[in-house]
Amino acid sequence: MSQRTKKTAPDESLTAPRDNSARLLSFVTDTAPEAGSATELASGVYWLRFPLPMAGLDHINLWAIEDGDGWVIVDTGIGTLESKKIWETHFEGLLGGRPVNRVICTHLHPDHTGLAGWICRKYGAPLLMTRGEYFLCRLMAADTGKPAPQEGIKFYKKSGLSPEQIEIYKSRFGGFGKAITPLPQSYDRLTDGELGMIGGREWRVIIGSGHSPEHACLYCPELGVCLTGDQLLPNISSNVSVWPTEPESNPLEDWINSCHKLKEELPEDTLIGPAHGIPFRGAHRRLNKLIEHHEKALDRLAEHCRTPRLATGVYSVLFRREINDKNRLMAVGESVAHLNCLKGRGIVSRRLNDAGQFTYKTRSSYAKP
Repeated sequence: MSQRTKKTAPDESLTAPRDNSARLLSFVTDTAPEAGSATELASGVYWLRFPLPMAGLDHINLWAIEDGDGWVIVDTGIGTLESKKIWETHFEGLLGGRPVNRVICTHLHPDHTGLAGWICRKYGAPLLMTRGEYFLCRLMAADTGKPAPQEGIKFYKKSGLSPEQIEIYKSRFGGFGKAITPLPQSYDRLTDGELGMIGGREWRVIIGSGHSPEHACLYCPELGVCLTGDQLLPNISSNVSVWPTEPESNPLEDWINSCHKLKEELPEDTLIGPAHGIPFRGAHRRLNKLIEHHEKALDRLAEHCRTPRLATGVYSVLFRREINDKNRLMAVGESVAHLNCLKGRGIVSRRLNDAGQFTYKTRSSYAKP
């Protein structure tokens, strides 16, 4: 049965933070709830943790908020049988057999939307998402089982992938829908600044971008709590990538702007409920670190591109870990995101070489800050 555990001391820091910026934060505990258990983060807001079948990211934090005679669920976990069984435990234990009134998904990725459709159908509950996230999720799920499109093949060829690496992309394309249960055919739209009541308290939607197109964070001023999904994490920077569907996009500039926006919207002492890691205080310190991290990476990249580079030729200045077949598409996407940002700022130019690949070169007028 699901066990409710008491709130932990709000300012007890983790004993072994994973990076230097984490040392500046105040974590609420050093112990996450076990699968099937729940920790009350704030009055009526419960923190659940579900496993993920991914190397390097083995969990996701989900949230259940008391709402009158029922509950509101925020994010749902990946669409696996194991996750369904854990939810069944929570339905009987934490939720006490009371209904789910609403399901909210912060954004489209399968670890957040995977069981949204299943829970909505089980309880007849509406799904709440932003428009960009809902329709892109439906679109990507519709690609399940289809062959890789020519646009994707061209994108990765221009980015510098070898024919063998493009074959790996083709073999993996169309798997998104296998990780989610089908979304409802309708949804209630979340908009930036929208106010809504959950459990008699006002919650406000704050939308960010970069990691995904229209990511919703949920902020309750009365409780001083913000559930930030992947928009603000304590230990890692969320993936910010350019994908073949929008090759000229500039998600990194969107991400940096969103970090500045969150600094304006959230008080420094807000209790942050992230999708991964431990809830913490110190939002401004963490946001400053994220902005600094990417701005320094852009500076390094601009220096590296004094000599023309392919997107696949800049890994060394952006990533500390080895790039291999498992993470290459994500690495290419992040590399192009940084290069598109420099291009958008007028720092680098881009041309197509004789092999049909984009090369990026820093403009001679650029002076390092």
